[in-house]
Amino acid sequence: MVAPGQTARLRQPALPSIADLCGGPLSREQACQWIRCPDDALPQLLAAARAAKEKFKPRRITYSRKVFLPLTNLCRDYCGYCIFRRDPGQPGAHTMFPDEVLRVARAGEKMGCTEALFSLGDKPELIFPEMRETLRHLGYKSTLHYLEAMCELVLRETTLLPHPNPGLLSAEWIKRLAAVSPSMGLMLETTNASLLAARAAHDNAPDKVPTKRLHTLEEAGKQNVPFTTGLLIGIGETPEDRLDTLLAIRKLHQRYGHIQEVIIQNFRVKAEIPMRDWAEPSRDEMLRTIAVARLLMPEVNLQTPPNLSAPYYEDLLDAGINDWGGVSPLTPDFINPEKPWPHLEELRLRTESKGFALCQRLPVYPEFLAAATRRPGLLQERVAAASNPEGYARRAA
Repeated sequence: MVAPGQTARLRQPALPSIADLCGGPLSREQACQWIRCPDDALPQLLAAARAAKEKFKPRRITYSRKVFLPLTNLCRDYCGYCIFRRDPGQPGAHTMFPDEVLRVARAGEKMGCTEALFSLGDKPELIFPEMRETLRHLGYKSTLHYLEAMCELVLRETTLLPHPNPGLLSAEWIKRLAAVSPSMGLMLETTNASLLAARAAHDNAPDKVPTKRLHTLEEAGKQNVPFTTGLLIGIGETPEDRLDTLLAIRKLHQRYGHIQEVIIQNFRVKAEIPMRDWAEPSRDEMLRTIAVARLLMPEVNLQTPPNLSAPYYEDLLDAGINDWGGVSPLTPDFINPEKPWPHLEELRLRTESKGFALCQRLPVYPEFLAAATRRPGLLQERVAAASNPEGYARRAA
């Protein structure tokens, strides 16, 4: 007679072998099995993912030393997990003026930063007359026009390289922002459109429609603009949804070759958000998702923010990431202000404890420098001045 637990194990579909895992990108069927693998199979999955990472970029983990510039936290989207966004008049609502942008950028420059990360709400002027008045006072037609000008200001007046995250973009705006920034980003988050339903994560968030976000990513690909994207896990999606999101990113990258980085970001609970009672993804969920992402995309840069997985963030190196993302010695993480960045010395020590060297990169990865600097001008000059012969940041980690 077979015990119930043994029956369950016998009925478990056979997992692909370690040779299958190391033989090339996973199929969706294989990935579905591995993202739900039992605990006793997790070490095998992690070993394969780490081996794939080492084949791609051996012995090195990168990060970008940045300043975080929340250009405006006014936003027309009301995501259930977001503490960043504000309505006009709400405590903490703020739009940075040019002197403030430049002051923070220059302070970061003195601390060895090379990235100016611009984060902002998506087109707040479309619903808020207060934002339209602010833009009129500043002399700009839209938030994107203002962002473009601030990227150009930072590029002209400092050695920092802008990396904007402005939300949905048209082909014209991708072209315009690419002239003042070597890379940009838009989190795909998920391809599950059911999260747009009432009381779901993207209820009342018109800019989070997956097809719209995929369209922006594709337009960037058509223009060969180095682009960062990724998924947010724990917002109501299933493990299979995570795979579909990763596969959508992989498909775009296979077609255009422009995805410079995929972020695997975990949802964190905050007392002030509508999703405050939701469960957070576990450590093992993160490990499985990252490892499967590495095996689905063995030659794509994978990043996970260390501050969102403290105190165990160094364990994520076992799952195949090769980058920690942007870390600031100056500004907080305005998206997750309750989760401070690790001190850079601590980050170095924890990275080295896993057998890797920590290396400072630019906001654009070395293999994408040619695409970012194909047009002569100030941007090309600034990137050339900031990069060493390998394409990493000239400043030491």
